[in-house]
Amino acid sequence: MTNLLLRLFVKDHENTSDPGVRAKIGSMSGAVGICCNVLLFGFKLLAALLSGSVSIMADALNNLSDASGSIVTLVGFRLADRPADDKHPFGHARFEYLSGLAVSVLIILIGFELAKSSLDKILHPAAVEFTWVTAVVLIASVGVKFWMFLFNRSLGNRIHSASLHATAADSRNDCIATSAVLLAAVVERLTSLRVDGWMGIAVAVFILYSGWNLARETISPLLGENADEELRRKIVDYIASQPRVLGYHDLMVHDYGPGQRFASLHVEMDKNEDPLACHELIDDMERECLKSHNVHLVIHYDPVVTDDPELTRLREAVKSLLAIKDPRLTIHDFRMVPGEGHTNLIFDVALPLELRGQENELKEALEQALSALDGRRYYCVITFDMAPAQ
Repeated sequence: MTNLLLRLFVKDHENTSDPGVRAKIGSMSGAVGICCNVLLFGFKLLAALLSGSVSIMADALNNLSDASGSIVTLVGFRLADRPADDKHPFGHARFEYLSGLAVSVLIILIGFELAKSSLDKILHPAAVEFTWVTAVVLIASVGVKFWMFLFNRSLGNRIHSASLHATAADSRNDCIATSAVLLAAVVERLTSLRVDGWMGIAVAVFILYSGWNLARETISPLLGENADEELRRKIVDYIASQPRVLGYHDLMVHDYGPGQRFASLHVEMDKNEDPLACHELIDDMERECLKSHNVHLVIHYDPVVTDDPELTRLREAVKSLLAIKDPRLTIHDFRMVPGEGHTNLIFDVALPLELRGQENELKEALEQALSALDGRRYYCVITFDMAPAQ
């Protein structure tokens, strides 16, 4: 069914790297969600009115909130597809995150309202009239929601959309919630227990939990989370495999929404290499990253000295001493300024988060260890950088 809908409504649907195709897939998901959830709301509302069940009414309102969320998703993908302009030179792709945040807020508000209604039913219990119509509606709802879970998960995997993955998870939770509602109706039918209000509370908890998780997932990229580790690895593996590249450091990836990622990186090359050839290689690497990973990469060229034996000796000594302290400690931009009484070693250290606050201790221990190597006095001028998460 998913492939059929894609063929019918999304031209060139296999080209998921195209932002326009991505927007159409997201919009189709929203349109399908609106149709399915409105139909489910109507049937469940009828079943709730016939049975007097607050938990079925809660589940019906949950579907109504899902329909509203689908509208926001559809609009969000449409706005995210707008081209860059003077005020927003990096595009509008973050609208997808904002739409997810709006959906999560709506879900949380609905969850609180349903919890209040269910609490009132617990305090003032009333019999629920169970009918086969109610049972059929709820069973059909579970089937539809399970299909929507598979549908949105498939689309989310195709375009790597956190918003669609969250929508899929919400549909999965709805399957569980509706099953709980059906169980409450059966229990009240077979016993004298009044569990409808309690099941309504359970449904409300599922709604609140889903909304909270969705809010966290959408707020995180808006605040500026670390780049996906797989993407970082693909970039650095490609850079490291190139001729003339001796090392790299300070990779930073900025996410302006799905399909709008910008990155910067420092690349080390021998200072004796032809600078024009190095510049040409850098241009090629930047173009390849955009083509293969859809990342606008800017590379800074760092020439390094490779033919000074003393500098090489001290650089390797610093690497070894830092590795003893913590294997994650790495250095770059290593320079040496010799003097009559002492030698200055100037370099950067990529410092893991767990070692923050130990900068002075590391510097003093390193200076003492270096001085002990050959009796000469060394001063370390260190710039501590933030190391990427491991």
